[in-house]
Amino acid sequence: MISSDIELAVERLRSGGVVAMPTETVYGLAADARNPAALARIFAIKGRPTTHPLIVHLHDAGELDDWVAEVSAPAARLAATCWPGPLTMLLPRHPAVLDAVTGGRPTVGIRVPSHPMAQRLLREFGGGLAAPSANRFGKVSPTTARHVLHDIGGLLDPDRDLILDGGSSSVGIESTIVDLTVDPPQVLRAGAISSDDLTRLLGADVAAASGPSRASGMLASHYAPECSVTPVDDPEAALRAAGRFREAGERVGVLDRTDDLVVAAQRLYADLRAADESGLDRIVVVMPPPEGLGHAIRDRVLKAAAAAPDPTSPAG
Repeated sequence: MISSDIELAVERLRSGGVVAMPTETVYGLAADARNPAALARIFAIKGRPTTHPLIVHLHDAGELDDWVAEVSAPAARLAATCWPGPLTMLLPRHPAVLDAVTGGRPTVGIRVPSHPMAQRLLREFGGGLAAPSANRFGKVSPTTARHVLHDIGGLLDPDRDLILDGGSSSVGIESTIVDLTVDPPQVLRAGAISSDDLTRLLGADVAAASGPSRASGMLASHYAPECSVTPVDDPEAALRAAGRFREAGERVGVLDRTDDLVVAAQRLYADLRAADESGLDRIVVVMPPPEGLGHAIRDRVLKAAAAAPDPTSPAG
């Protein structure tokens, strides 16, 4: 089921199958964004609510007119400077975009990934691929083909579907999502392209997310391993917390990659998976500073932590 055959992947997508494809952020579970039956399989395999919108992946910005009603000047500027790359733009949807892609909303998320295998797949497929992360909904995102096989391999049809192996994802966390349908633009999900980057590129401030959930990654709880996650501010606090949980009878690990945030992002999901594989009850994570890539890492850790209460807290 794991392959590097792009032609076979294109054939299966065109026949209504799903293909787990590598991107620079995480692996996505891709299907033809014009095929309602194929899109329905994404939701079924992931266990994802059908009201939760998908992101459409394109080969290049020249395809935008087929998917959005209007390409604004800010959108054109970000497409020219950030694509291919880890940025998703929320834009007014084209009338032809299916409700299954947008969750019935008037907007659609669009991205052009930079991973060479994703680029080749999209070029040869010749259309848009809707692709959320290739894992069960709410769980830790996959950054290797083996992660995908572990998470959803049993739910894929070996005669109909495929997992493309493009190595480990180089960024390791999901794309930044910016909503360009509001003024000022809002960052709905932090990623490798920071709010400061967007402010510089747009020449105007961007705001934090507000209002209803309207894009992937906006739920309070997400990206969760089986073990509990406890974020702390520094290594000393991590040691204290780990000791407290061990006294309560838990098997505890400590994760601190704050010395290199690029590696921290690349390895975050693999580290969370390793905690589960080691049989830990809890992993204590030292949080990076809230700046640059640190914002995205903090976002993922906090959402992973929200999946389970702290049993030693007064509310637990």
